[in-house]
Amino acid sequence: MKRIGIIGSGAIGAAIARLAVAADYDVLIANSRGPKSLVDLVAELGPRAQAGDVQEAVAFSDIPVLAVPLAAYANLPVAALTGRTILSTGNYYPSRDGRIAQLDSLEATTAEYEQTLLPETRIVKAFNNIVAHHIPLLAASEPRTALPIAGDDADAKVAAASMVQDLGFDAVDAGTLAESWTFEPESGAYTAIYASSRNGFSEDYLADQGAPLSADRLRELLAASHRPDVAARQF
Repeated sequence: MKRIGIIGSGAIGAAIARLAVAADYDVLIANSRGPKSLVDLVAELGPRAQAGDVQEAVAFSDIPVLAVPLAAYANLPVAALTGRTILSTGNYYPSRDGRIAQLDSLEATTAEYEQTLLPETRIVKAFNNIVAHHIPLLAASEPRTALPIAGDDADAKVAAASMVQDLGFDAVDAGTLAESWTFEPESGAYTAIYASSRNGFSEDYLADQGAPLSADRLRELLAASHRPDVAARQF
């Protein structure tokens, strides 16, 4: 039986939950507001989905998915996450997260910073370089769309890649957590690479229907990516 526990019910968390149900996973989703706030989403997802608290989401599957802001990491059940592989979907947005010196100075990537917040886990980064509404539009596309993943533990990356594959995407190994800047915001392998029209995406990204991106093309974009000026980041 395939199971996935998702912490965070925003746009990315909900999109992953929908793909998981479609891929015959059982899903338990949690957020900071409690199960009662998830009644409508669970009803939409159907009988394979349920709501729970964060502890239950952690225990529900081998690889919990974190789809929460950086500030929420302080409230995660660190002891329950110890020893676990975690698929993290988040990015650093100063307008939401406040300024974080380690990230502004390029001392660390967002993924490395997350790893310091959860030191006894194996962070794997994925689903952070694609806008939420493109996820269902490009899942199981033809040709198949690729997403980058990054992590420091080889076995953890293999396990996370298998989940990404199940959810309808090819997984491209983008290296270590230190190299994950290649698909952070404002890099060369961020959200606009999945747009059907770059100009249209910049004008109204929500109207863009997305276009498949092959694994080979993603590798080219990752190789040519530039490290963003994180200290200048406003959004």
